[in-house]
Amino acid sequence: MQYWLSMLSSVEILILAIIQGVSEFLPVSSAAHLVLVSNYYSFVNQSLLIDICLHLGSLIAIVFYFRKDLFNFIKNKNFLIKILIGTIPIIPVGYILYETGIINNLRSLELIGWMSLVFGVLLYISDKSKISKKIEKEFNKRSAIFIGLFQILSLIPGVSRSGITITAGRFLGFGRIDSAKISFFLSIPTLAAASLLGIYDIYKVGSPELNFLAIIAIIFSFIFSYITIALFFNFIKKFSLSIFIAYRIILSFFILGIVYL
Repeated sequence: MQYWLSMLSSVEILILAIIQGVSEFLPVSSAAHLVLVSNYYSFVNQSLLIDICLHLGSLIAIVFYFRKDLFNFIKNKNFLIKILIGTIPIIPVGYILYETGIINNLRSLELIGWMSLVFGVLLYISDKSKISKKIEKEFNKRSAIFIGLFQILSLIPGVSRSGITITAGRFLGFGRIDSAKISFFLSIPTLAAASLLGIYDIYKVGSPELNFLAIIAIIFSFIFSYITIALFFNFIKKFSLSIFIAYRIILSFFILGIVYL
């Protein structure tokens, strides 16, 4: 019996890892999909703690994918400082929401539906901006702060961290590729901070079964995150963000239909 329960838990984690890996770096909100699917199927293993482990897998994937760029940025301390500046706004706000438990109260389907709709429309508007800046020359501290402030909104499920930071980058005049790069680089310290909280909680309440599920979550999330990053960059080199915007709007109508009908 225990064996089958472990197998069932592993399958649940696999499904959640696929959702996390695919949606974390697409502008569609991974948190929204994790909450939605888990509520629909009544997953017993979906929790904020497991979410954080899934985000850790995504963090490892992005570090591995951009390892050459990151190595160059380590030598380019000026760029590294800008990324850290852009991360500053979200960390204290995220910590407060996490410690007070408020973040758990934001995981309602109604809120997710409206956020997916509102910020999907905002992404559409921003994607019409003309390209006037390049990341190598015009990504300055002011740009980092501006995008970092937008990133705070990603703490609300349905907003999408990738979506809102790409939106901010497009509003500033950066192209889709550069906006996505800035978004992904900003995700590294943010995901790292969230992952540290999760690891600390696992240490406090850890059990052999929980530790096993956490490891499974990290591994599967890494695999699907890495594949998604590679495919996403190839996609936006050729196409606009319209497909993701349309998907967000359809998803929001679906969620709000569940809530209000």
